[in-house]
Amino acid sequence: QVQLVESGGGLVQAGGSLTLSCAGSGRTFSSDTMAWFRQAPGKEREFVAAIDWSGNDSRYTSSVKGRFTISRDNTRNTVYLQMNSLKPEDTANYYCSARAGAISIIRERYEYWGQGTQVAVSS
Repeated sequence: QVQLVESGGGLVQAGGSLTLSCAGSGRTFSSDTMAWFRQAPGKEREFVAAIDWSGNDSRYTSSVKGRFTISRDNTRNTVYLQMNSLKPEDTANYYCSARAGAISIIRERYEYWGQGTQVAVSS
C-alpha cells in the first residue's frame, strides 16, 4: 500500500518555527516531485512549496518565500518543510503530495496524497 504520512504539526506562537516531515512507503518517491499544500477552514487547498526529484530545484508560493524551506532525503523517502517566522495566516492543515513529473503548482496534477497534519499559529 502506497502511503505518505505527515508529522510535525502543532500549535505555535506567531514568530515561531515548526518542521513538518512526510515519510513515504510502499514505493520509492526518489524520482518524483514532492510538494506541500495547505488548506485553511473554508478555503481551497493551495500550493505551498515543491521540490524536484534531485533536490536542486524548488518553488514556493509568494507568501512563504524567505520563511519556508522545502528539502528531501531520498535515502529516507522523506520530504521536509521547515517553517520559520510563522504567522496566524499560516494556520491550516498541511498535506504532502507526490507526482511523477516536473514541479507543478496545480494540485490536480499530484497523484499521491497524505492525510495531513494540522498547524495552528496563535497571535
